[in-house]
Amino acid sequence: MIRVVTVDDIRQLIRKVTLKTFFLRLADRLSQDFARWLEFQKNARLAAYVEGGVLELMPILDHDYFSYKYVNGHPLNPLINRQTVVAMGMLADVATGYPVLVSEMTILTALRTAAISAVASKHLARKNSRHFGIIGTGAQSEFQVAAHAALFPLETVYYYDLDAAAMEKFARNMEKIPYLKARCVPCENGEAVLLQSDIITTATARKMQAHVLSKDAVPAGIHINGIGGDSPGKTELDPAILESAKVVVEFWDQTQHEGEMQQLGGILPYAELWEMITGKKPGRVSDEEVTVFDSVGFALEDYSVLRLVHQLANEFHVGHQLDLIPEPPHPKDLFAVL
Repeated sequence: MIRVVTVDDIRQLIRKVTLKTFFLRLADRLSQDFARWLEFQKNARLAAYVEGGVLELMPILDHDYFSYKYVNGHPLNPLINRQTVVAMGMLADVATGYPVLVSEMTILTALRTAAISAVASKHLARKNSRHFGIIGTGAQSEFQVAAHAALFPLETVYYYDLDAAAMEKFARNMEKIPYLKARCVPCENGEAVLLQSDIITTATARKMQAHVLSKDAVPAGIHINGIGGDSPGKTELDPAILESAKVVVEFWDQTQHEGEMQQLGGILPYAELWEMITGKKPGRVSDEEVTVFDSVGFALEDYSVLRLVHQLANEFHVGHQLDLIPEPPHPKDLFAVL
């Protein structure tokens, strides 16, 4: 029997442990797993680019567990009342090959993406950061604020989107984050968000080489989480920002083709995130330097959140035990199951 975790099960888990506690536990799990970077067998994700989007498989394993996620990215889906990103994932026991968990991962992807951004911010943002900015108030935006509010004592949240309705939705949802004490301030453009923030996340979805932020507008000392550039030909940042900033990535083999750094023709980043977490390389070294986390999403983040959900689902008896794997009377007599 395999534990299957549905959307409603994730909702129950979050209510039982609280959103803030979930983010804190996930950030801790991500940090622990990235610190074990060399223990994992890693590959860039398998991507199939189709008209209108991308379909991806993201596998990874260590000595104990194998995980993978199926995920898409279709930026025009909202025009037909469909989500841009949906996902499902699985966790399996390496020793036997048996799956132990099948889970929804649309919500979990949003949670882990926000959590890894906040972890990166802890290593790369100024220690006294109090003001958070978000450009792009789509499906990922509230999660980004909630994750950073769990790890930082935020006083202000500045936000902007080309879509006024998305900004209104964002403002309503900010009132539903019980531990968020920050004042939320709508802005007239992205530059206004940028100039007032200590940490900023860019989270746009359109597949194009956009310049959501330009080099001339970037103030000294800011940390930028660029999470919208995540496939070939899809970027958000002025390449001049990358040339002058300290850039950290998740997994260079993947990011060089999909992230903001694809614009620089193979120039290496300062570091991979695991090097910050383990102390192999220092993160921020001055209050004036500009830092960038060029995040495209990596399979280790899915592994971490699936492991956490598996633990919590067992702890709180959440999920459904389903017979997705046959159990014949003898292991060599599969036909008997029919």
